[in-house]
Amino acid sequence: MVRGRRLVRLAHSRGILILAGADPALAAAIGADGVHLPERLAAKAGGLKQGRSRWIVTAAAHSRAAIVRARRAGADAALVSPAFESASPSAGRALGPVRFAELVRGAGLPIVALGGINAKTARRIARSGAAGLAAVEALSH
Repeated sequence: MVRGRRLVRLAHSRGILILAGADPALAAAIGADGVHLPERLAAKAGGLKQGRSRWIVTAAAHSRAAIVRARRAGADAALVSPAFESASPSAGRALGPVRFAELVRGAGLPIVALGGINAKTARRIARSGAAGLAAVEALSH
């Protein structure tokens, strides 16, 4: 928990928001800005914001149907993945820039690209309408 609080303080000092993965109790304990839910828990998005008006709740989505479920559940945004080929063991088949842009259009909520995001791939979806980019591996090098 101490490490989590330190991470949140460091992130906030740099203007970066921190969401805890699927653990609202942890998010509250470390002072995170909200929670990111896996696709299977997206239906809980709206309920997590009760009493926490400033929290951001996002949900993972891997299809148009999952984006619709996240929107209907009250998620603030959906992280759609994998936008590109990813080294993550849980990543499925990459969407690519055309399929990713198709999912963004008409989503009804902000879409953030995740999966295989780096400087080169970010340029390939720059005009997709995505609200942002999320990265794991690209930030660890």
